Amino acid sequence: MFKALVMEQDEAGLAQASLKEISEDQLPDGNVTVAVEYSTVNYKDGLCLSPKGGGLVRHYPHVPGIDYAGTVEASDDDRYKPGDKVVLTGWRVGEVTWGGYAQKARIDADKLVPLPDGLTTRQAMAVGTAGFTAMLAVMALEDHGMKPGQGPVLVTGAAGGVGSVATAILANLGYDVAAVTGRPDQAAYLKGLGASSIVPREELNETTKRPLEAETWAGCVDAVGGDMLARVLGQMKYGASVAAVGLAGGAALPATVIPFLLRGVNLLGIDSVMQPYDNRLRAWQRIARDLPMDKLEAMINPATLEDLPALGADILKGQVKGRVVVDVNG
Repeated sequence: MFKALVMEQDEAGLAQASLKEISEDQLPDGNVTVAVEYSTVNYKDGLCLSPKGGGLVRHYPHVPGIDYAGTVEASDDDRYKPGDKVVLTGWRVGEVTWGGYAQKARIDADKLVPLPDGLTTRQAMAVGTAGFTAMLAVMALEDHGMKPGQGPVLVTGAAGGVGSVATAILANLGYDVAAVTGRPDQAAYLKGLGASSIVPREELNETTKRPLEAETWAGCVDAVGGDMLARVLGQMKYGASVAAVGLAGGAALPATVIPFLLRGVNLLGIDSVMQPYDNRLRAWQRIARDLPMDKLEAMINPATLEDLPALGADILKGQVKGRVVVDVNG
């Protein structure tokens, strides 16, 4: 028997989370069993922990947790053996199938990634889907020609999970990072991660009738979407790219095609859920190399399984700073 945070529906069809003791035979099918050490809290986790499952959870009882890292306990696949350290992000784990808010998990080997040299399981979950997505965004921008010295790179929603890691990575790579936040009290935190300047959210949060403004940004990691993304597209330098990673400000895009046609701006969609294995491995290896561990440590807020219901509600309200690391054995 082992501990898990289990979501169960009441008679009204609303789900509530509680700590339970469950057995291995309740775990989903898979050829690798992982002794989970750490998980984390992403926006999707907040949705899955909500009373209606955020439209993501299909069946109850359910164990949320879209990320986890730990040690292989048993494996029927030659790629992994007991004692190997592994990371799981994406593949709709924790949404459609049971996830990492438990002391054990079972998964197909195809969905795992070996923990890169230089990273601990705790650090991997300080990164989690949010940091993995940030690295995918940086890689996509670089693949489309972004280099240090071309001008400031904008990071929207910078105090959140994706934004925090993107800020630290970009600053470490030598970029001039302009961090957007609606929380003035986070300025010192963002400067500590390496941001060169702080851009108040209200400066970018209003639409404009002008399809083009002054060429300002050499690149952008955008976690907000909506009106802010539309505004930023008109401020990009010629040939520059925006990596779209989120929709905290809304899914609609009230923009024109003018930035694409007159300035050759690129809008790059970043998906972390179904990312192919080779690019996953490339991203995790880049994280181990390019994310300063002292900056990562500054982002960490520790938590246990008991803390998760409250943290799930907080992240949906935009009240979680940095990265939450959940010690499932704590």
